[in-house]
Amino acid sequence: MVLPNSLSSYYEKFLATGEVKCIDDEIPFEIPNGWEWERIGNIFNHTSGKQQSSSNKSGGTPQKFITTSNLYWGYFVLDNVKVMNFTEDEIKSCSATKGDLLVCEGGAGYGRSAIWNYDYDICLQNHVHRLRPLVDGICEYVFYFMYLQKESNNLASVGTAMPGLSANKLKSLLIPLPPTAVKNDITDILKKVFPIVEKYDKVQEKLNLLNSSLYDALKKSILQEAIQGRLVPQFVDEGTAQELLEQIRQEKQKLVKEGKLKKSALTDSVIYKGDDNKYFEKVGKTEQDITDEIPFEIPDDWKWCRIGSVLNIWSARRVHERDWRSSGIPFYRAREIGKMADWGHVDNDLFIEQSLYDEFSKSGVPQIGDLMMTAVGTLGKTYVVETNNPFYYKDGSVLCIGNPFRLNPYYLKLFFKSSAFANQYLSESDGTTVATLTMVRLNRYLIPVPPLKEQTRIVEKIKTVTSIMRE
Repeated sequence: MVLPNSLSSYYEKFLATGEVKCIDDEIPFEIPNGWEWERIGNIFNHTSGKQQSSSNKSGGTPQKFITTSNLYWGYFVLDNVKVMNFTEDEIKSCSATKGDLLVCEGGAGYGRSAIWNYDYDICLQNHVHRLRPLVDGICEYVFYFMYLQKESNNLASVGTAMPGLSANKLKSLLIPLPPTAVKNDITDILKKVFPIVEKYDKVQEKLNLLNSSLYDALKKSILQEAIQGRLVPQFVDEGTAQELLEQIRQEKQKLVKEGKLKKSALTDSVIYKGDDNKYFEKVGKTEQDITDEIPFEIPDDWKWCRIGSVLNIWSARRVHERDWRSSGIPFYRAREIGKMADWGHVDNDLFIEQSLYDEFSKSGVPQIGDLMMTAVGTLGKTYVVETNNPFYYKDGSVLCIGNPFRLNPYYLKLFFKSSAFANQYLSESDGTTVATLTMVRLNRYLIPVPPLKEQTRIVEKIKTVTSIMRE
């Protein structure tokens, strides 16, 4: 029982012990004269349903029961009601009868409430609270109170791993109770307003979805403009992609002479546009028409290339599960690379020993400016290596895209996020996905290459536009 005193402080008297305690810090606001603060547990009898488990198949009789998946704000969905055995005692203690207020305990819908107004009783699963009123005509008023509390984020139990509304939390909720006539007036008004609020919520949800869809579509459109050479202007003094490719060819020759690159790397494809506006690819002495592979036109100072002509694709050496450790050098699978691609970091709990890393690093490890790409699961998620912090990665599920010729790695990441890249591996799939991205596949995919300085300007423009969109 909550009692205000003459000094406008609030005290709670515990009838079982006679203890009186000041609860001013729990009172959220002042209420009019004639109103009272009360705990929900003092105006309802509370119980929960029965735990659902495979062991409940024997004992008692089969009874229909509802779960949180049947309970929504102000109504029930009963077309998927389940059946479980309940004993006679369980039916008495774990059932709702007409007029009971039912409340979801856990999950995303915790606090969701509805009044059971059917002419038959229904059994309950243990994640549904049953509030049976001790005060006539109180349920509708408390229902709207619960809705307000949920929308105000005042229901979640503190210190729990998952959001939820425990029995203790529910019973201890303080509710402002008006005189009966005022309560009835408030309830009548809310009955008229609530459908309007629900309608507005649904419209707002659709608007949020539309805004999100427009945002995503706009990002994709801007990205497409970028890789087609239409996002920033071209400047003659920045040179051409042809000149960039010639520099790469000369650097490859130098690396071959130094024994750092295989001679076969010099047998690159050369893609050019003929006088008849068709695209041809020359590899060694072989030449063929590849016009059907070219998805769109690019500026004259850009070039189409095979990815393997400008980047080095490789995978890791095999790390067995028995080599996994709880500390040491971080070891990334596709799921970690995906998180790195999205967030720039990952809370890694998988490692390999320093000695194994030292041995495998002799075969090469990612360098600053290289890119790591998911090759299984959600394909093509790309992380740019920005530091010298050592890590290793899983063969087969992650590919390292070596960038020895210093193309702008963030331009490359933009391209790998584009539909122009995705369409190439999706065209090789049976449906909407392909099992893996392999080194062979990735090497032969096409990429539009701008001059180096233009790559940087594209990246900066995308940053600016994205920042504006977020505002």
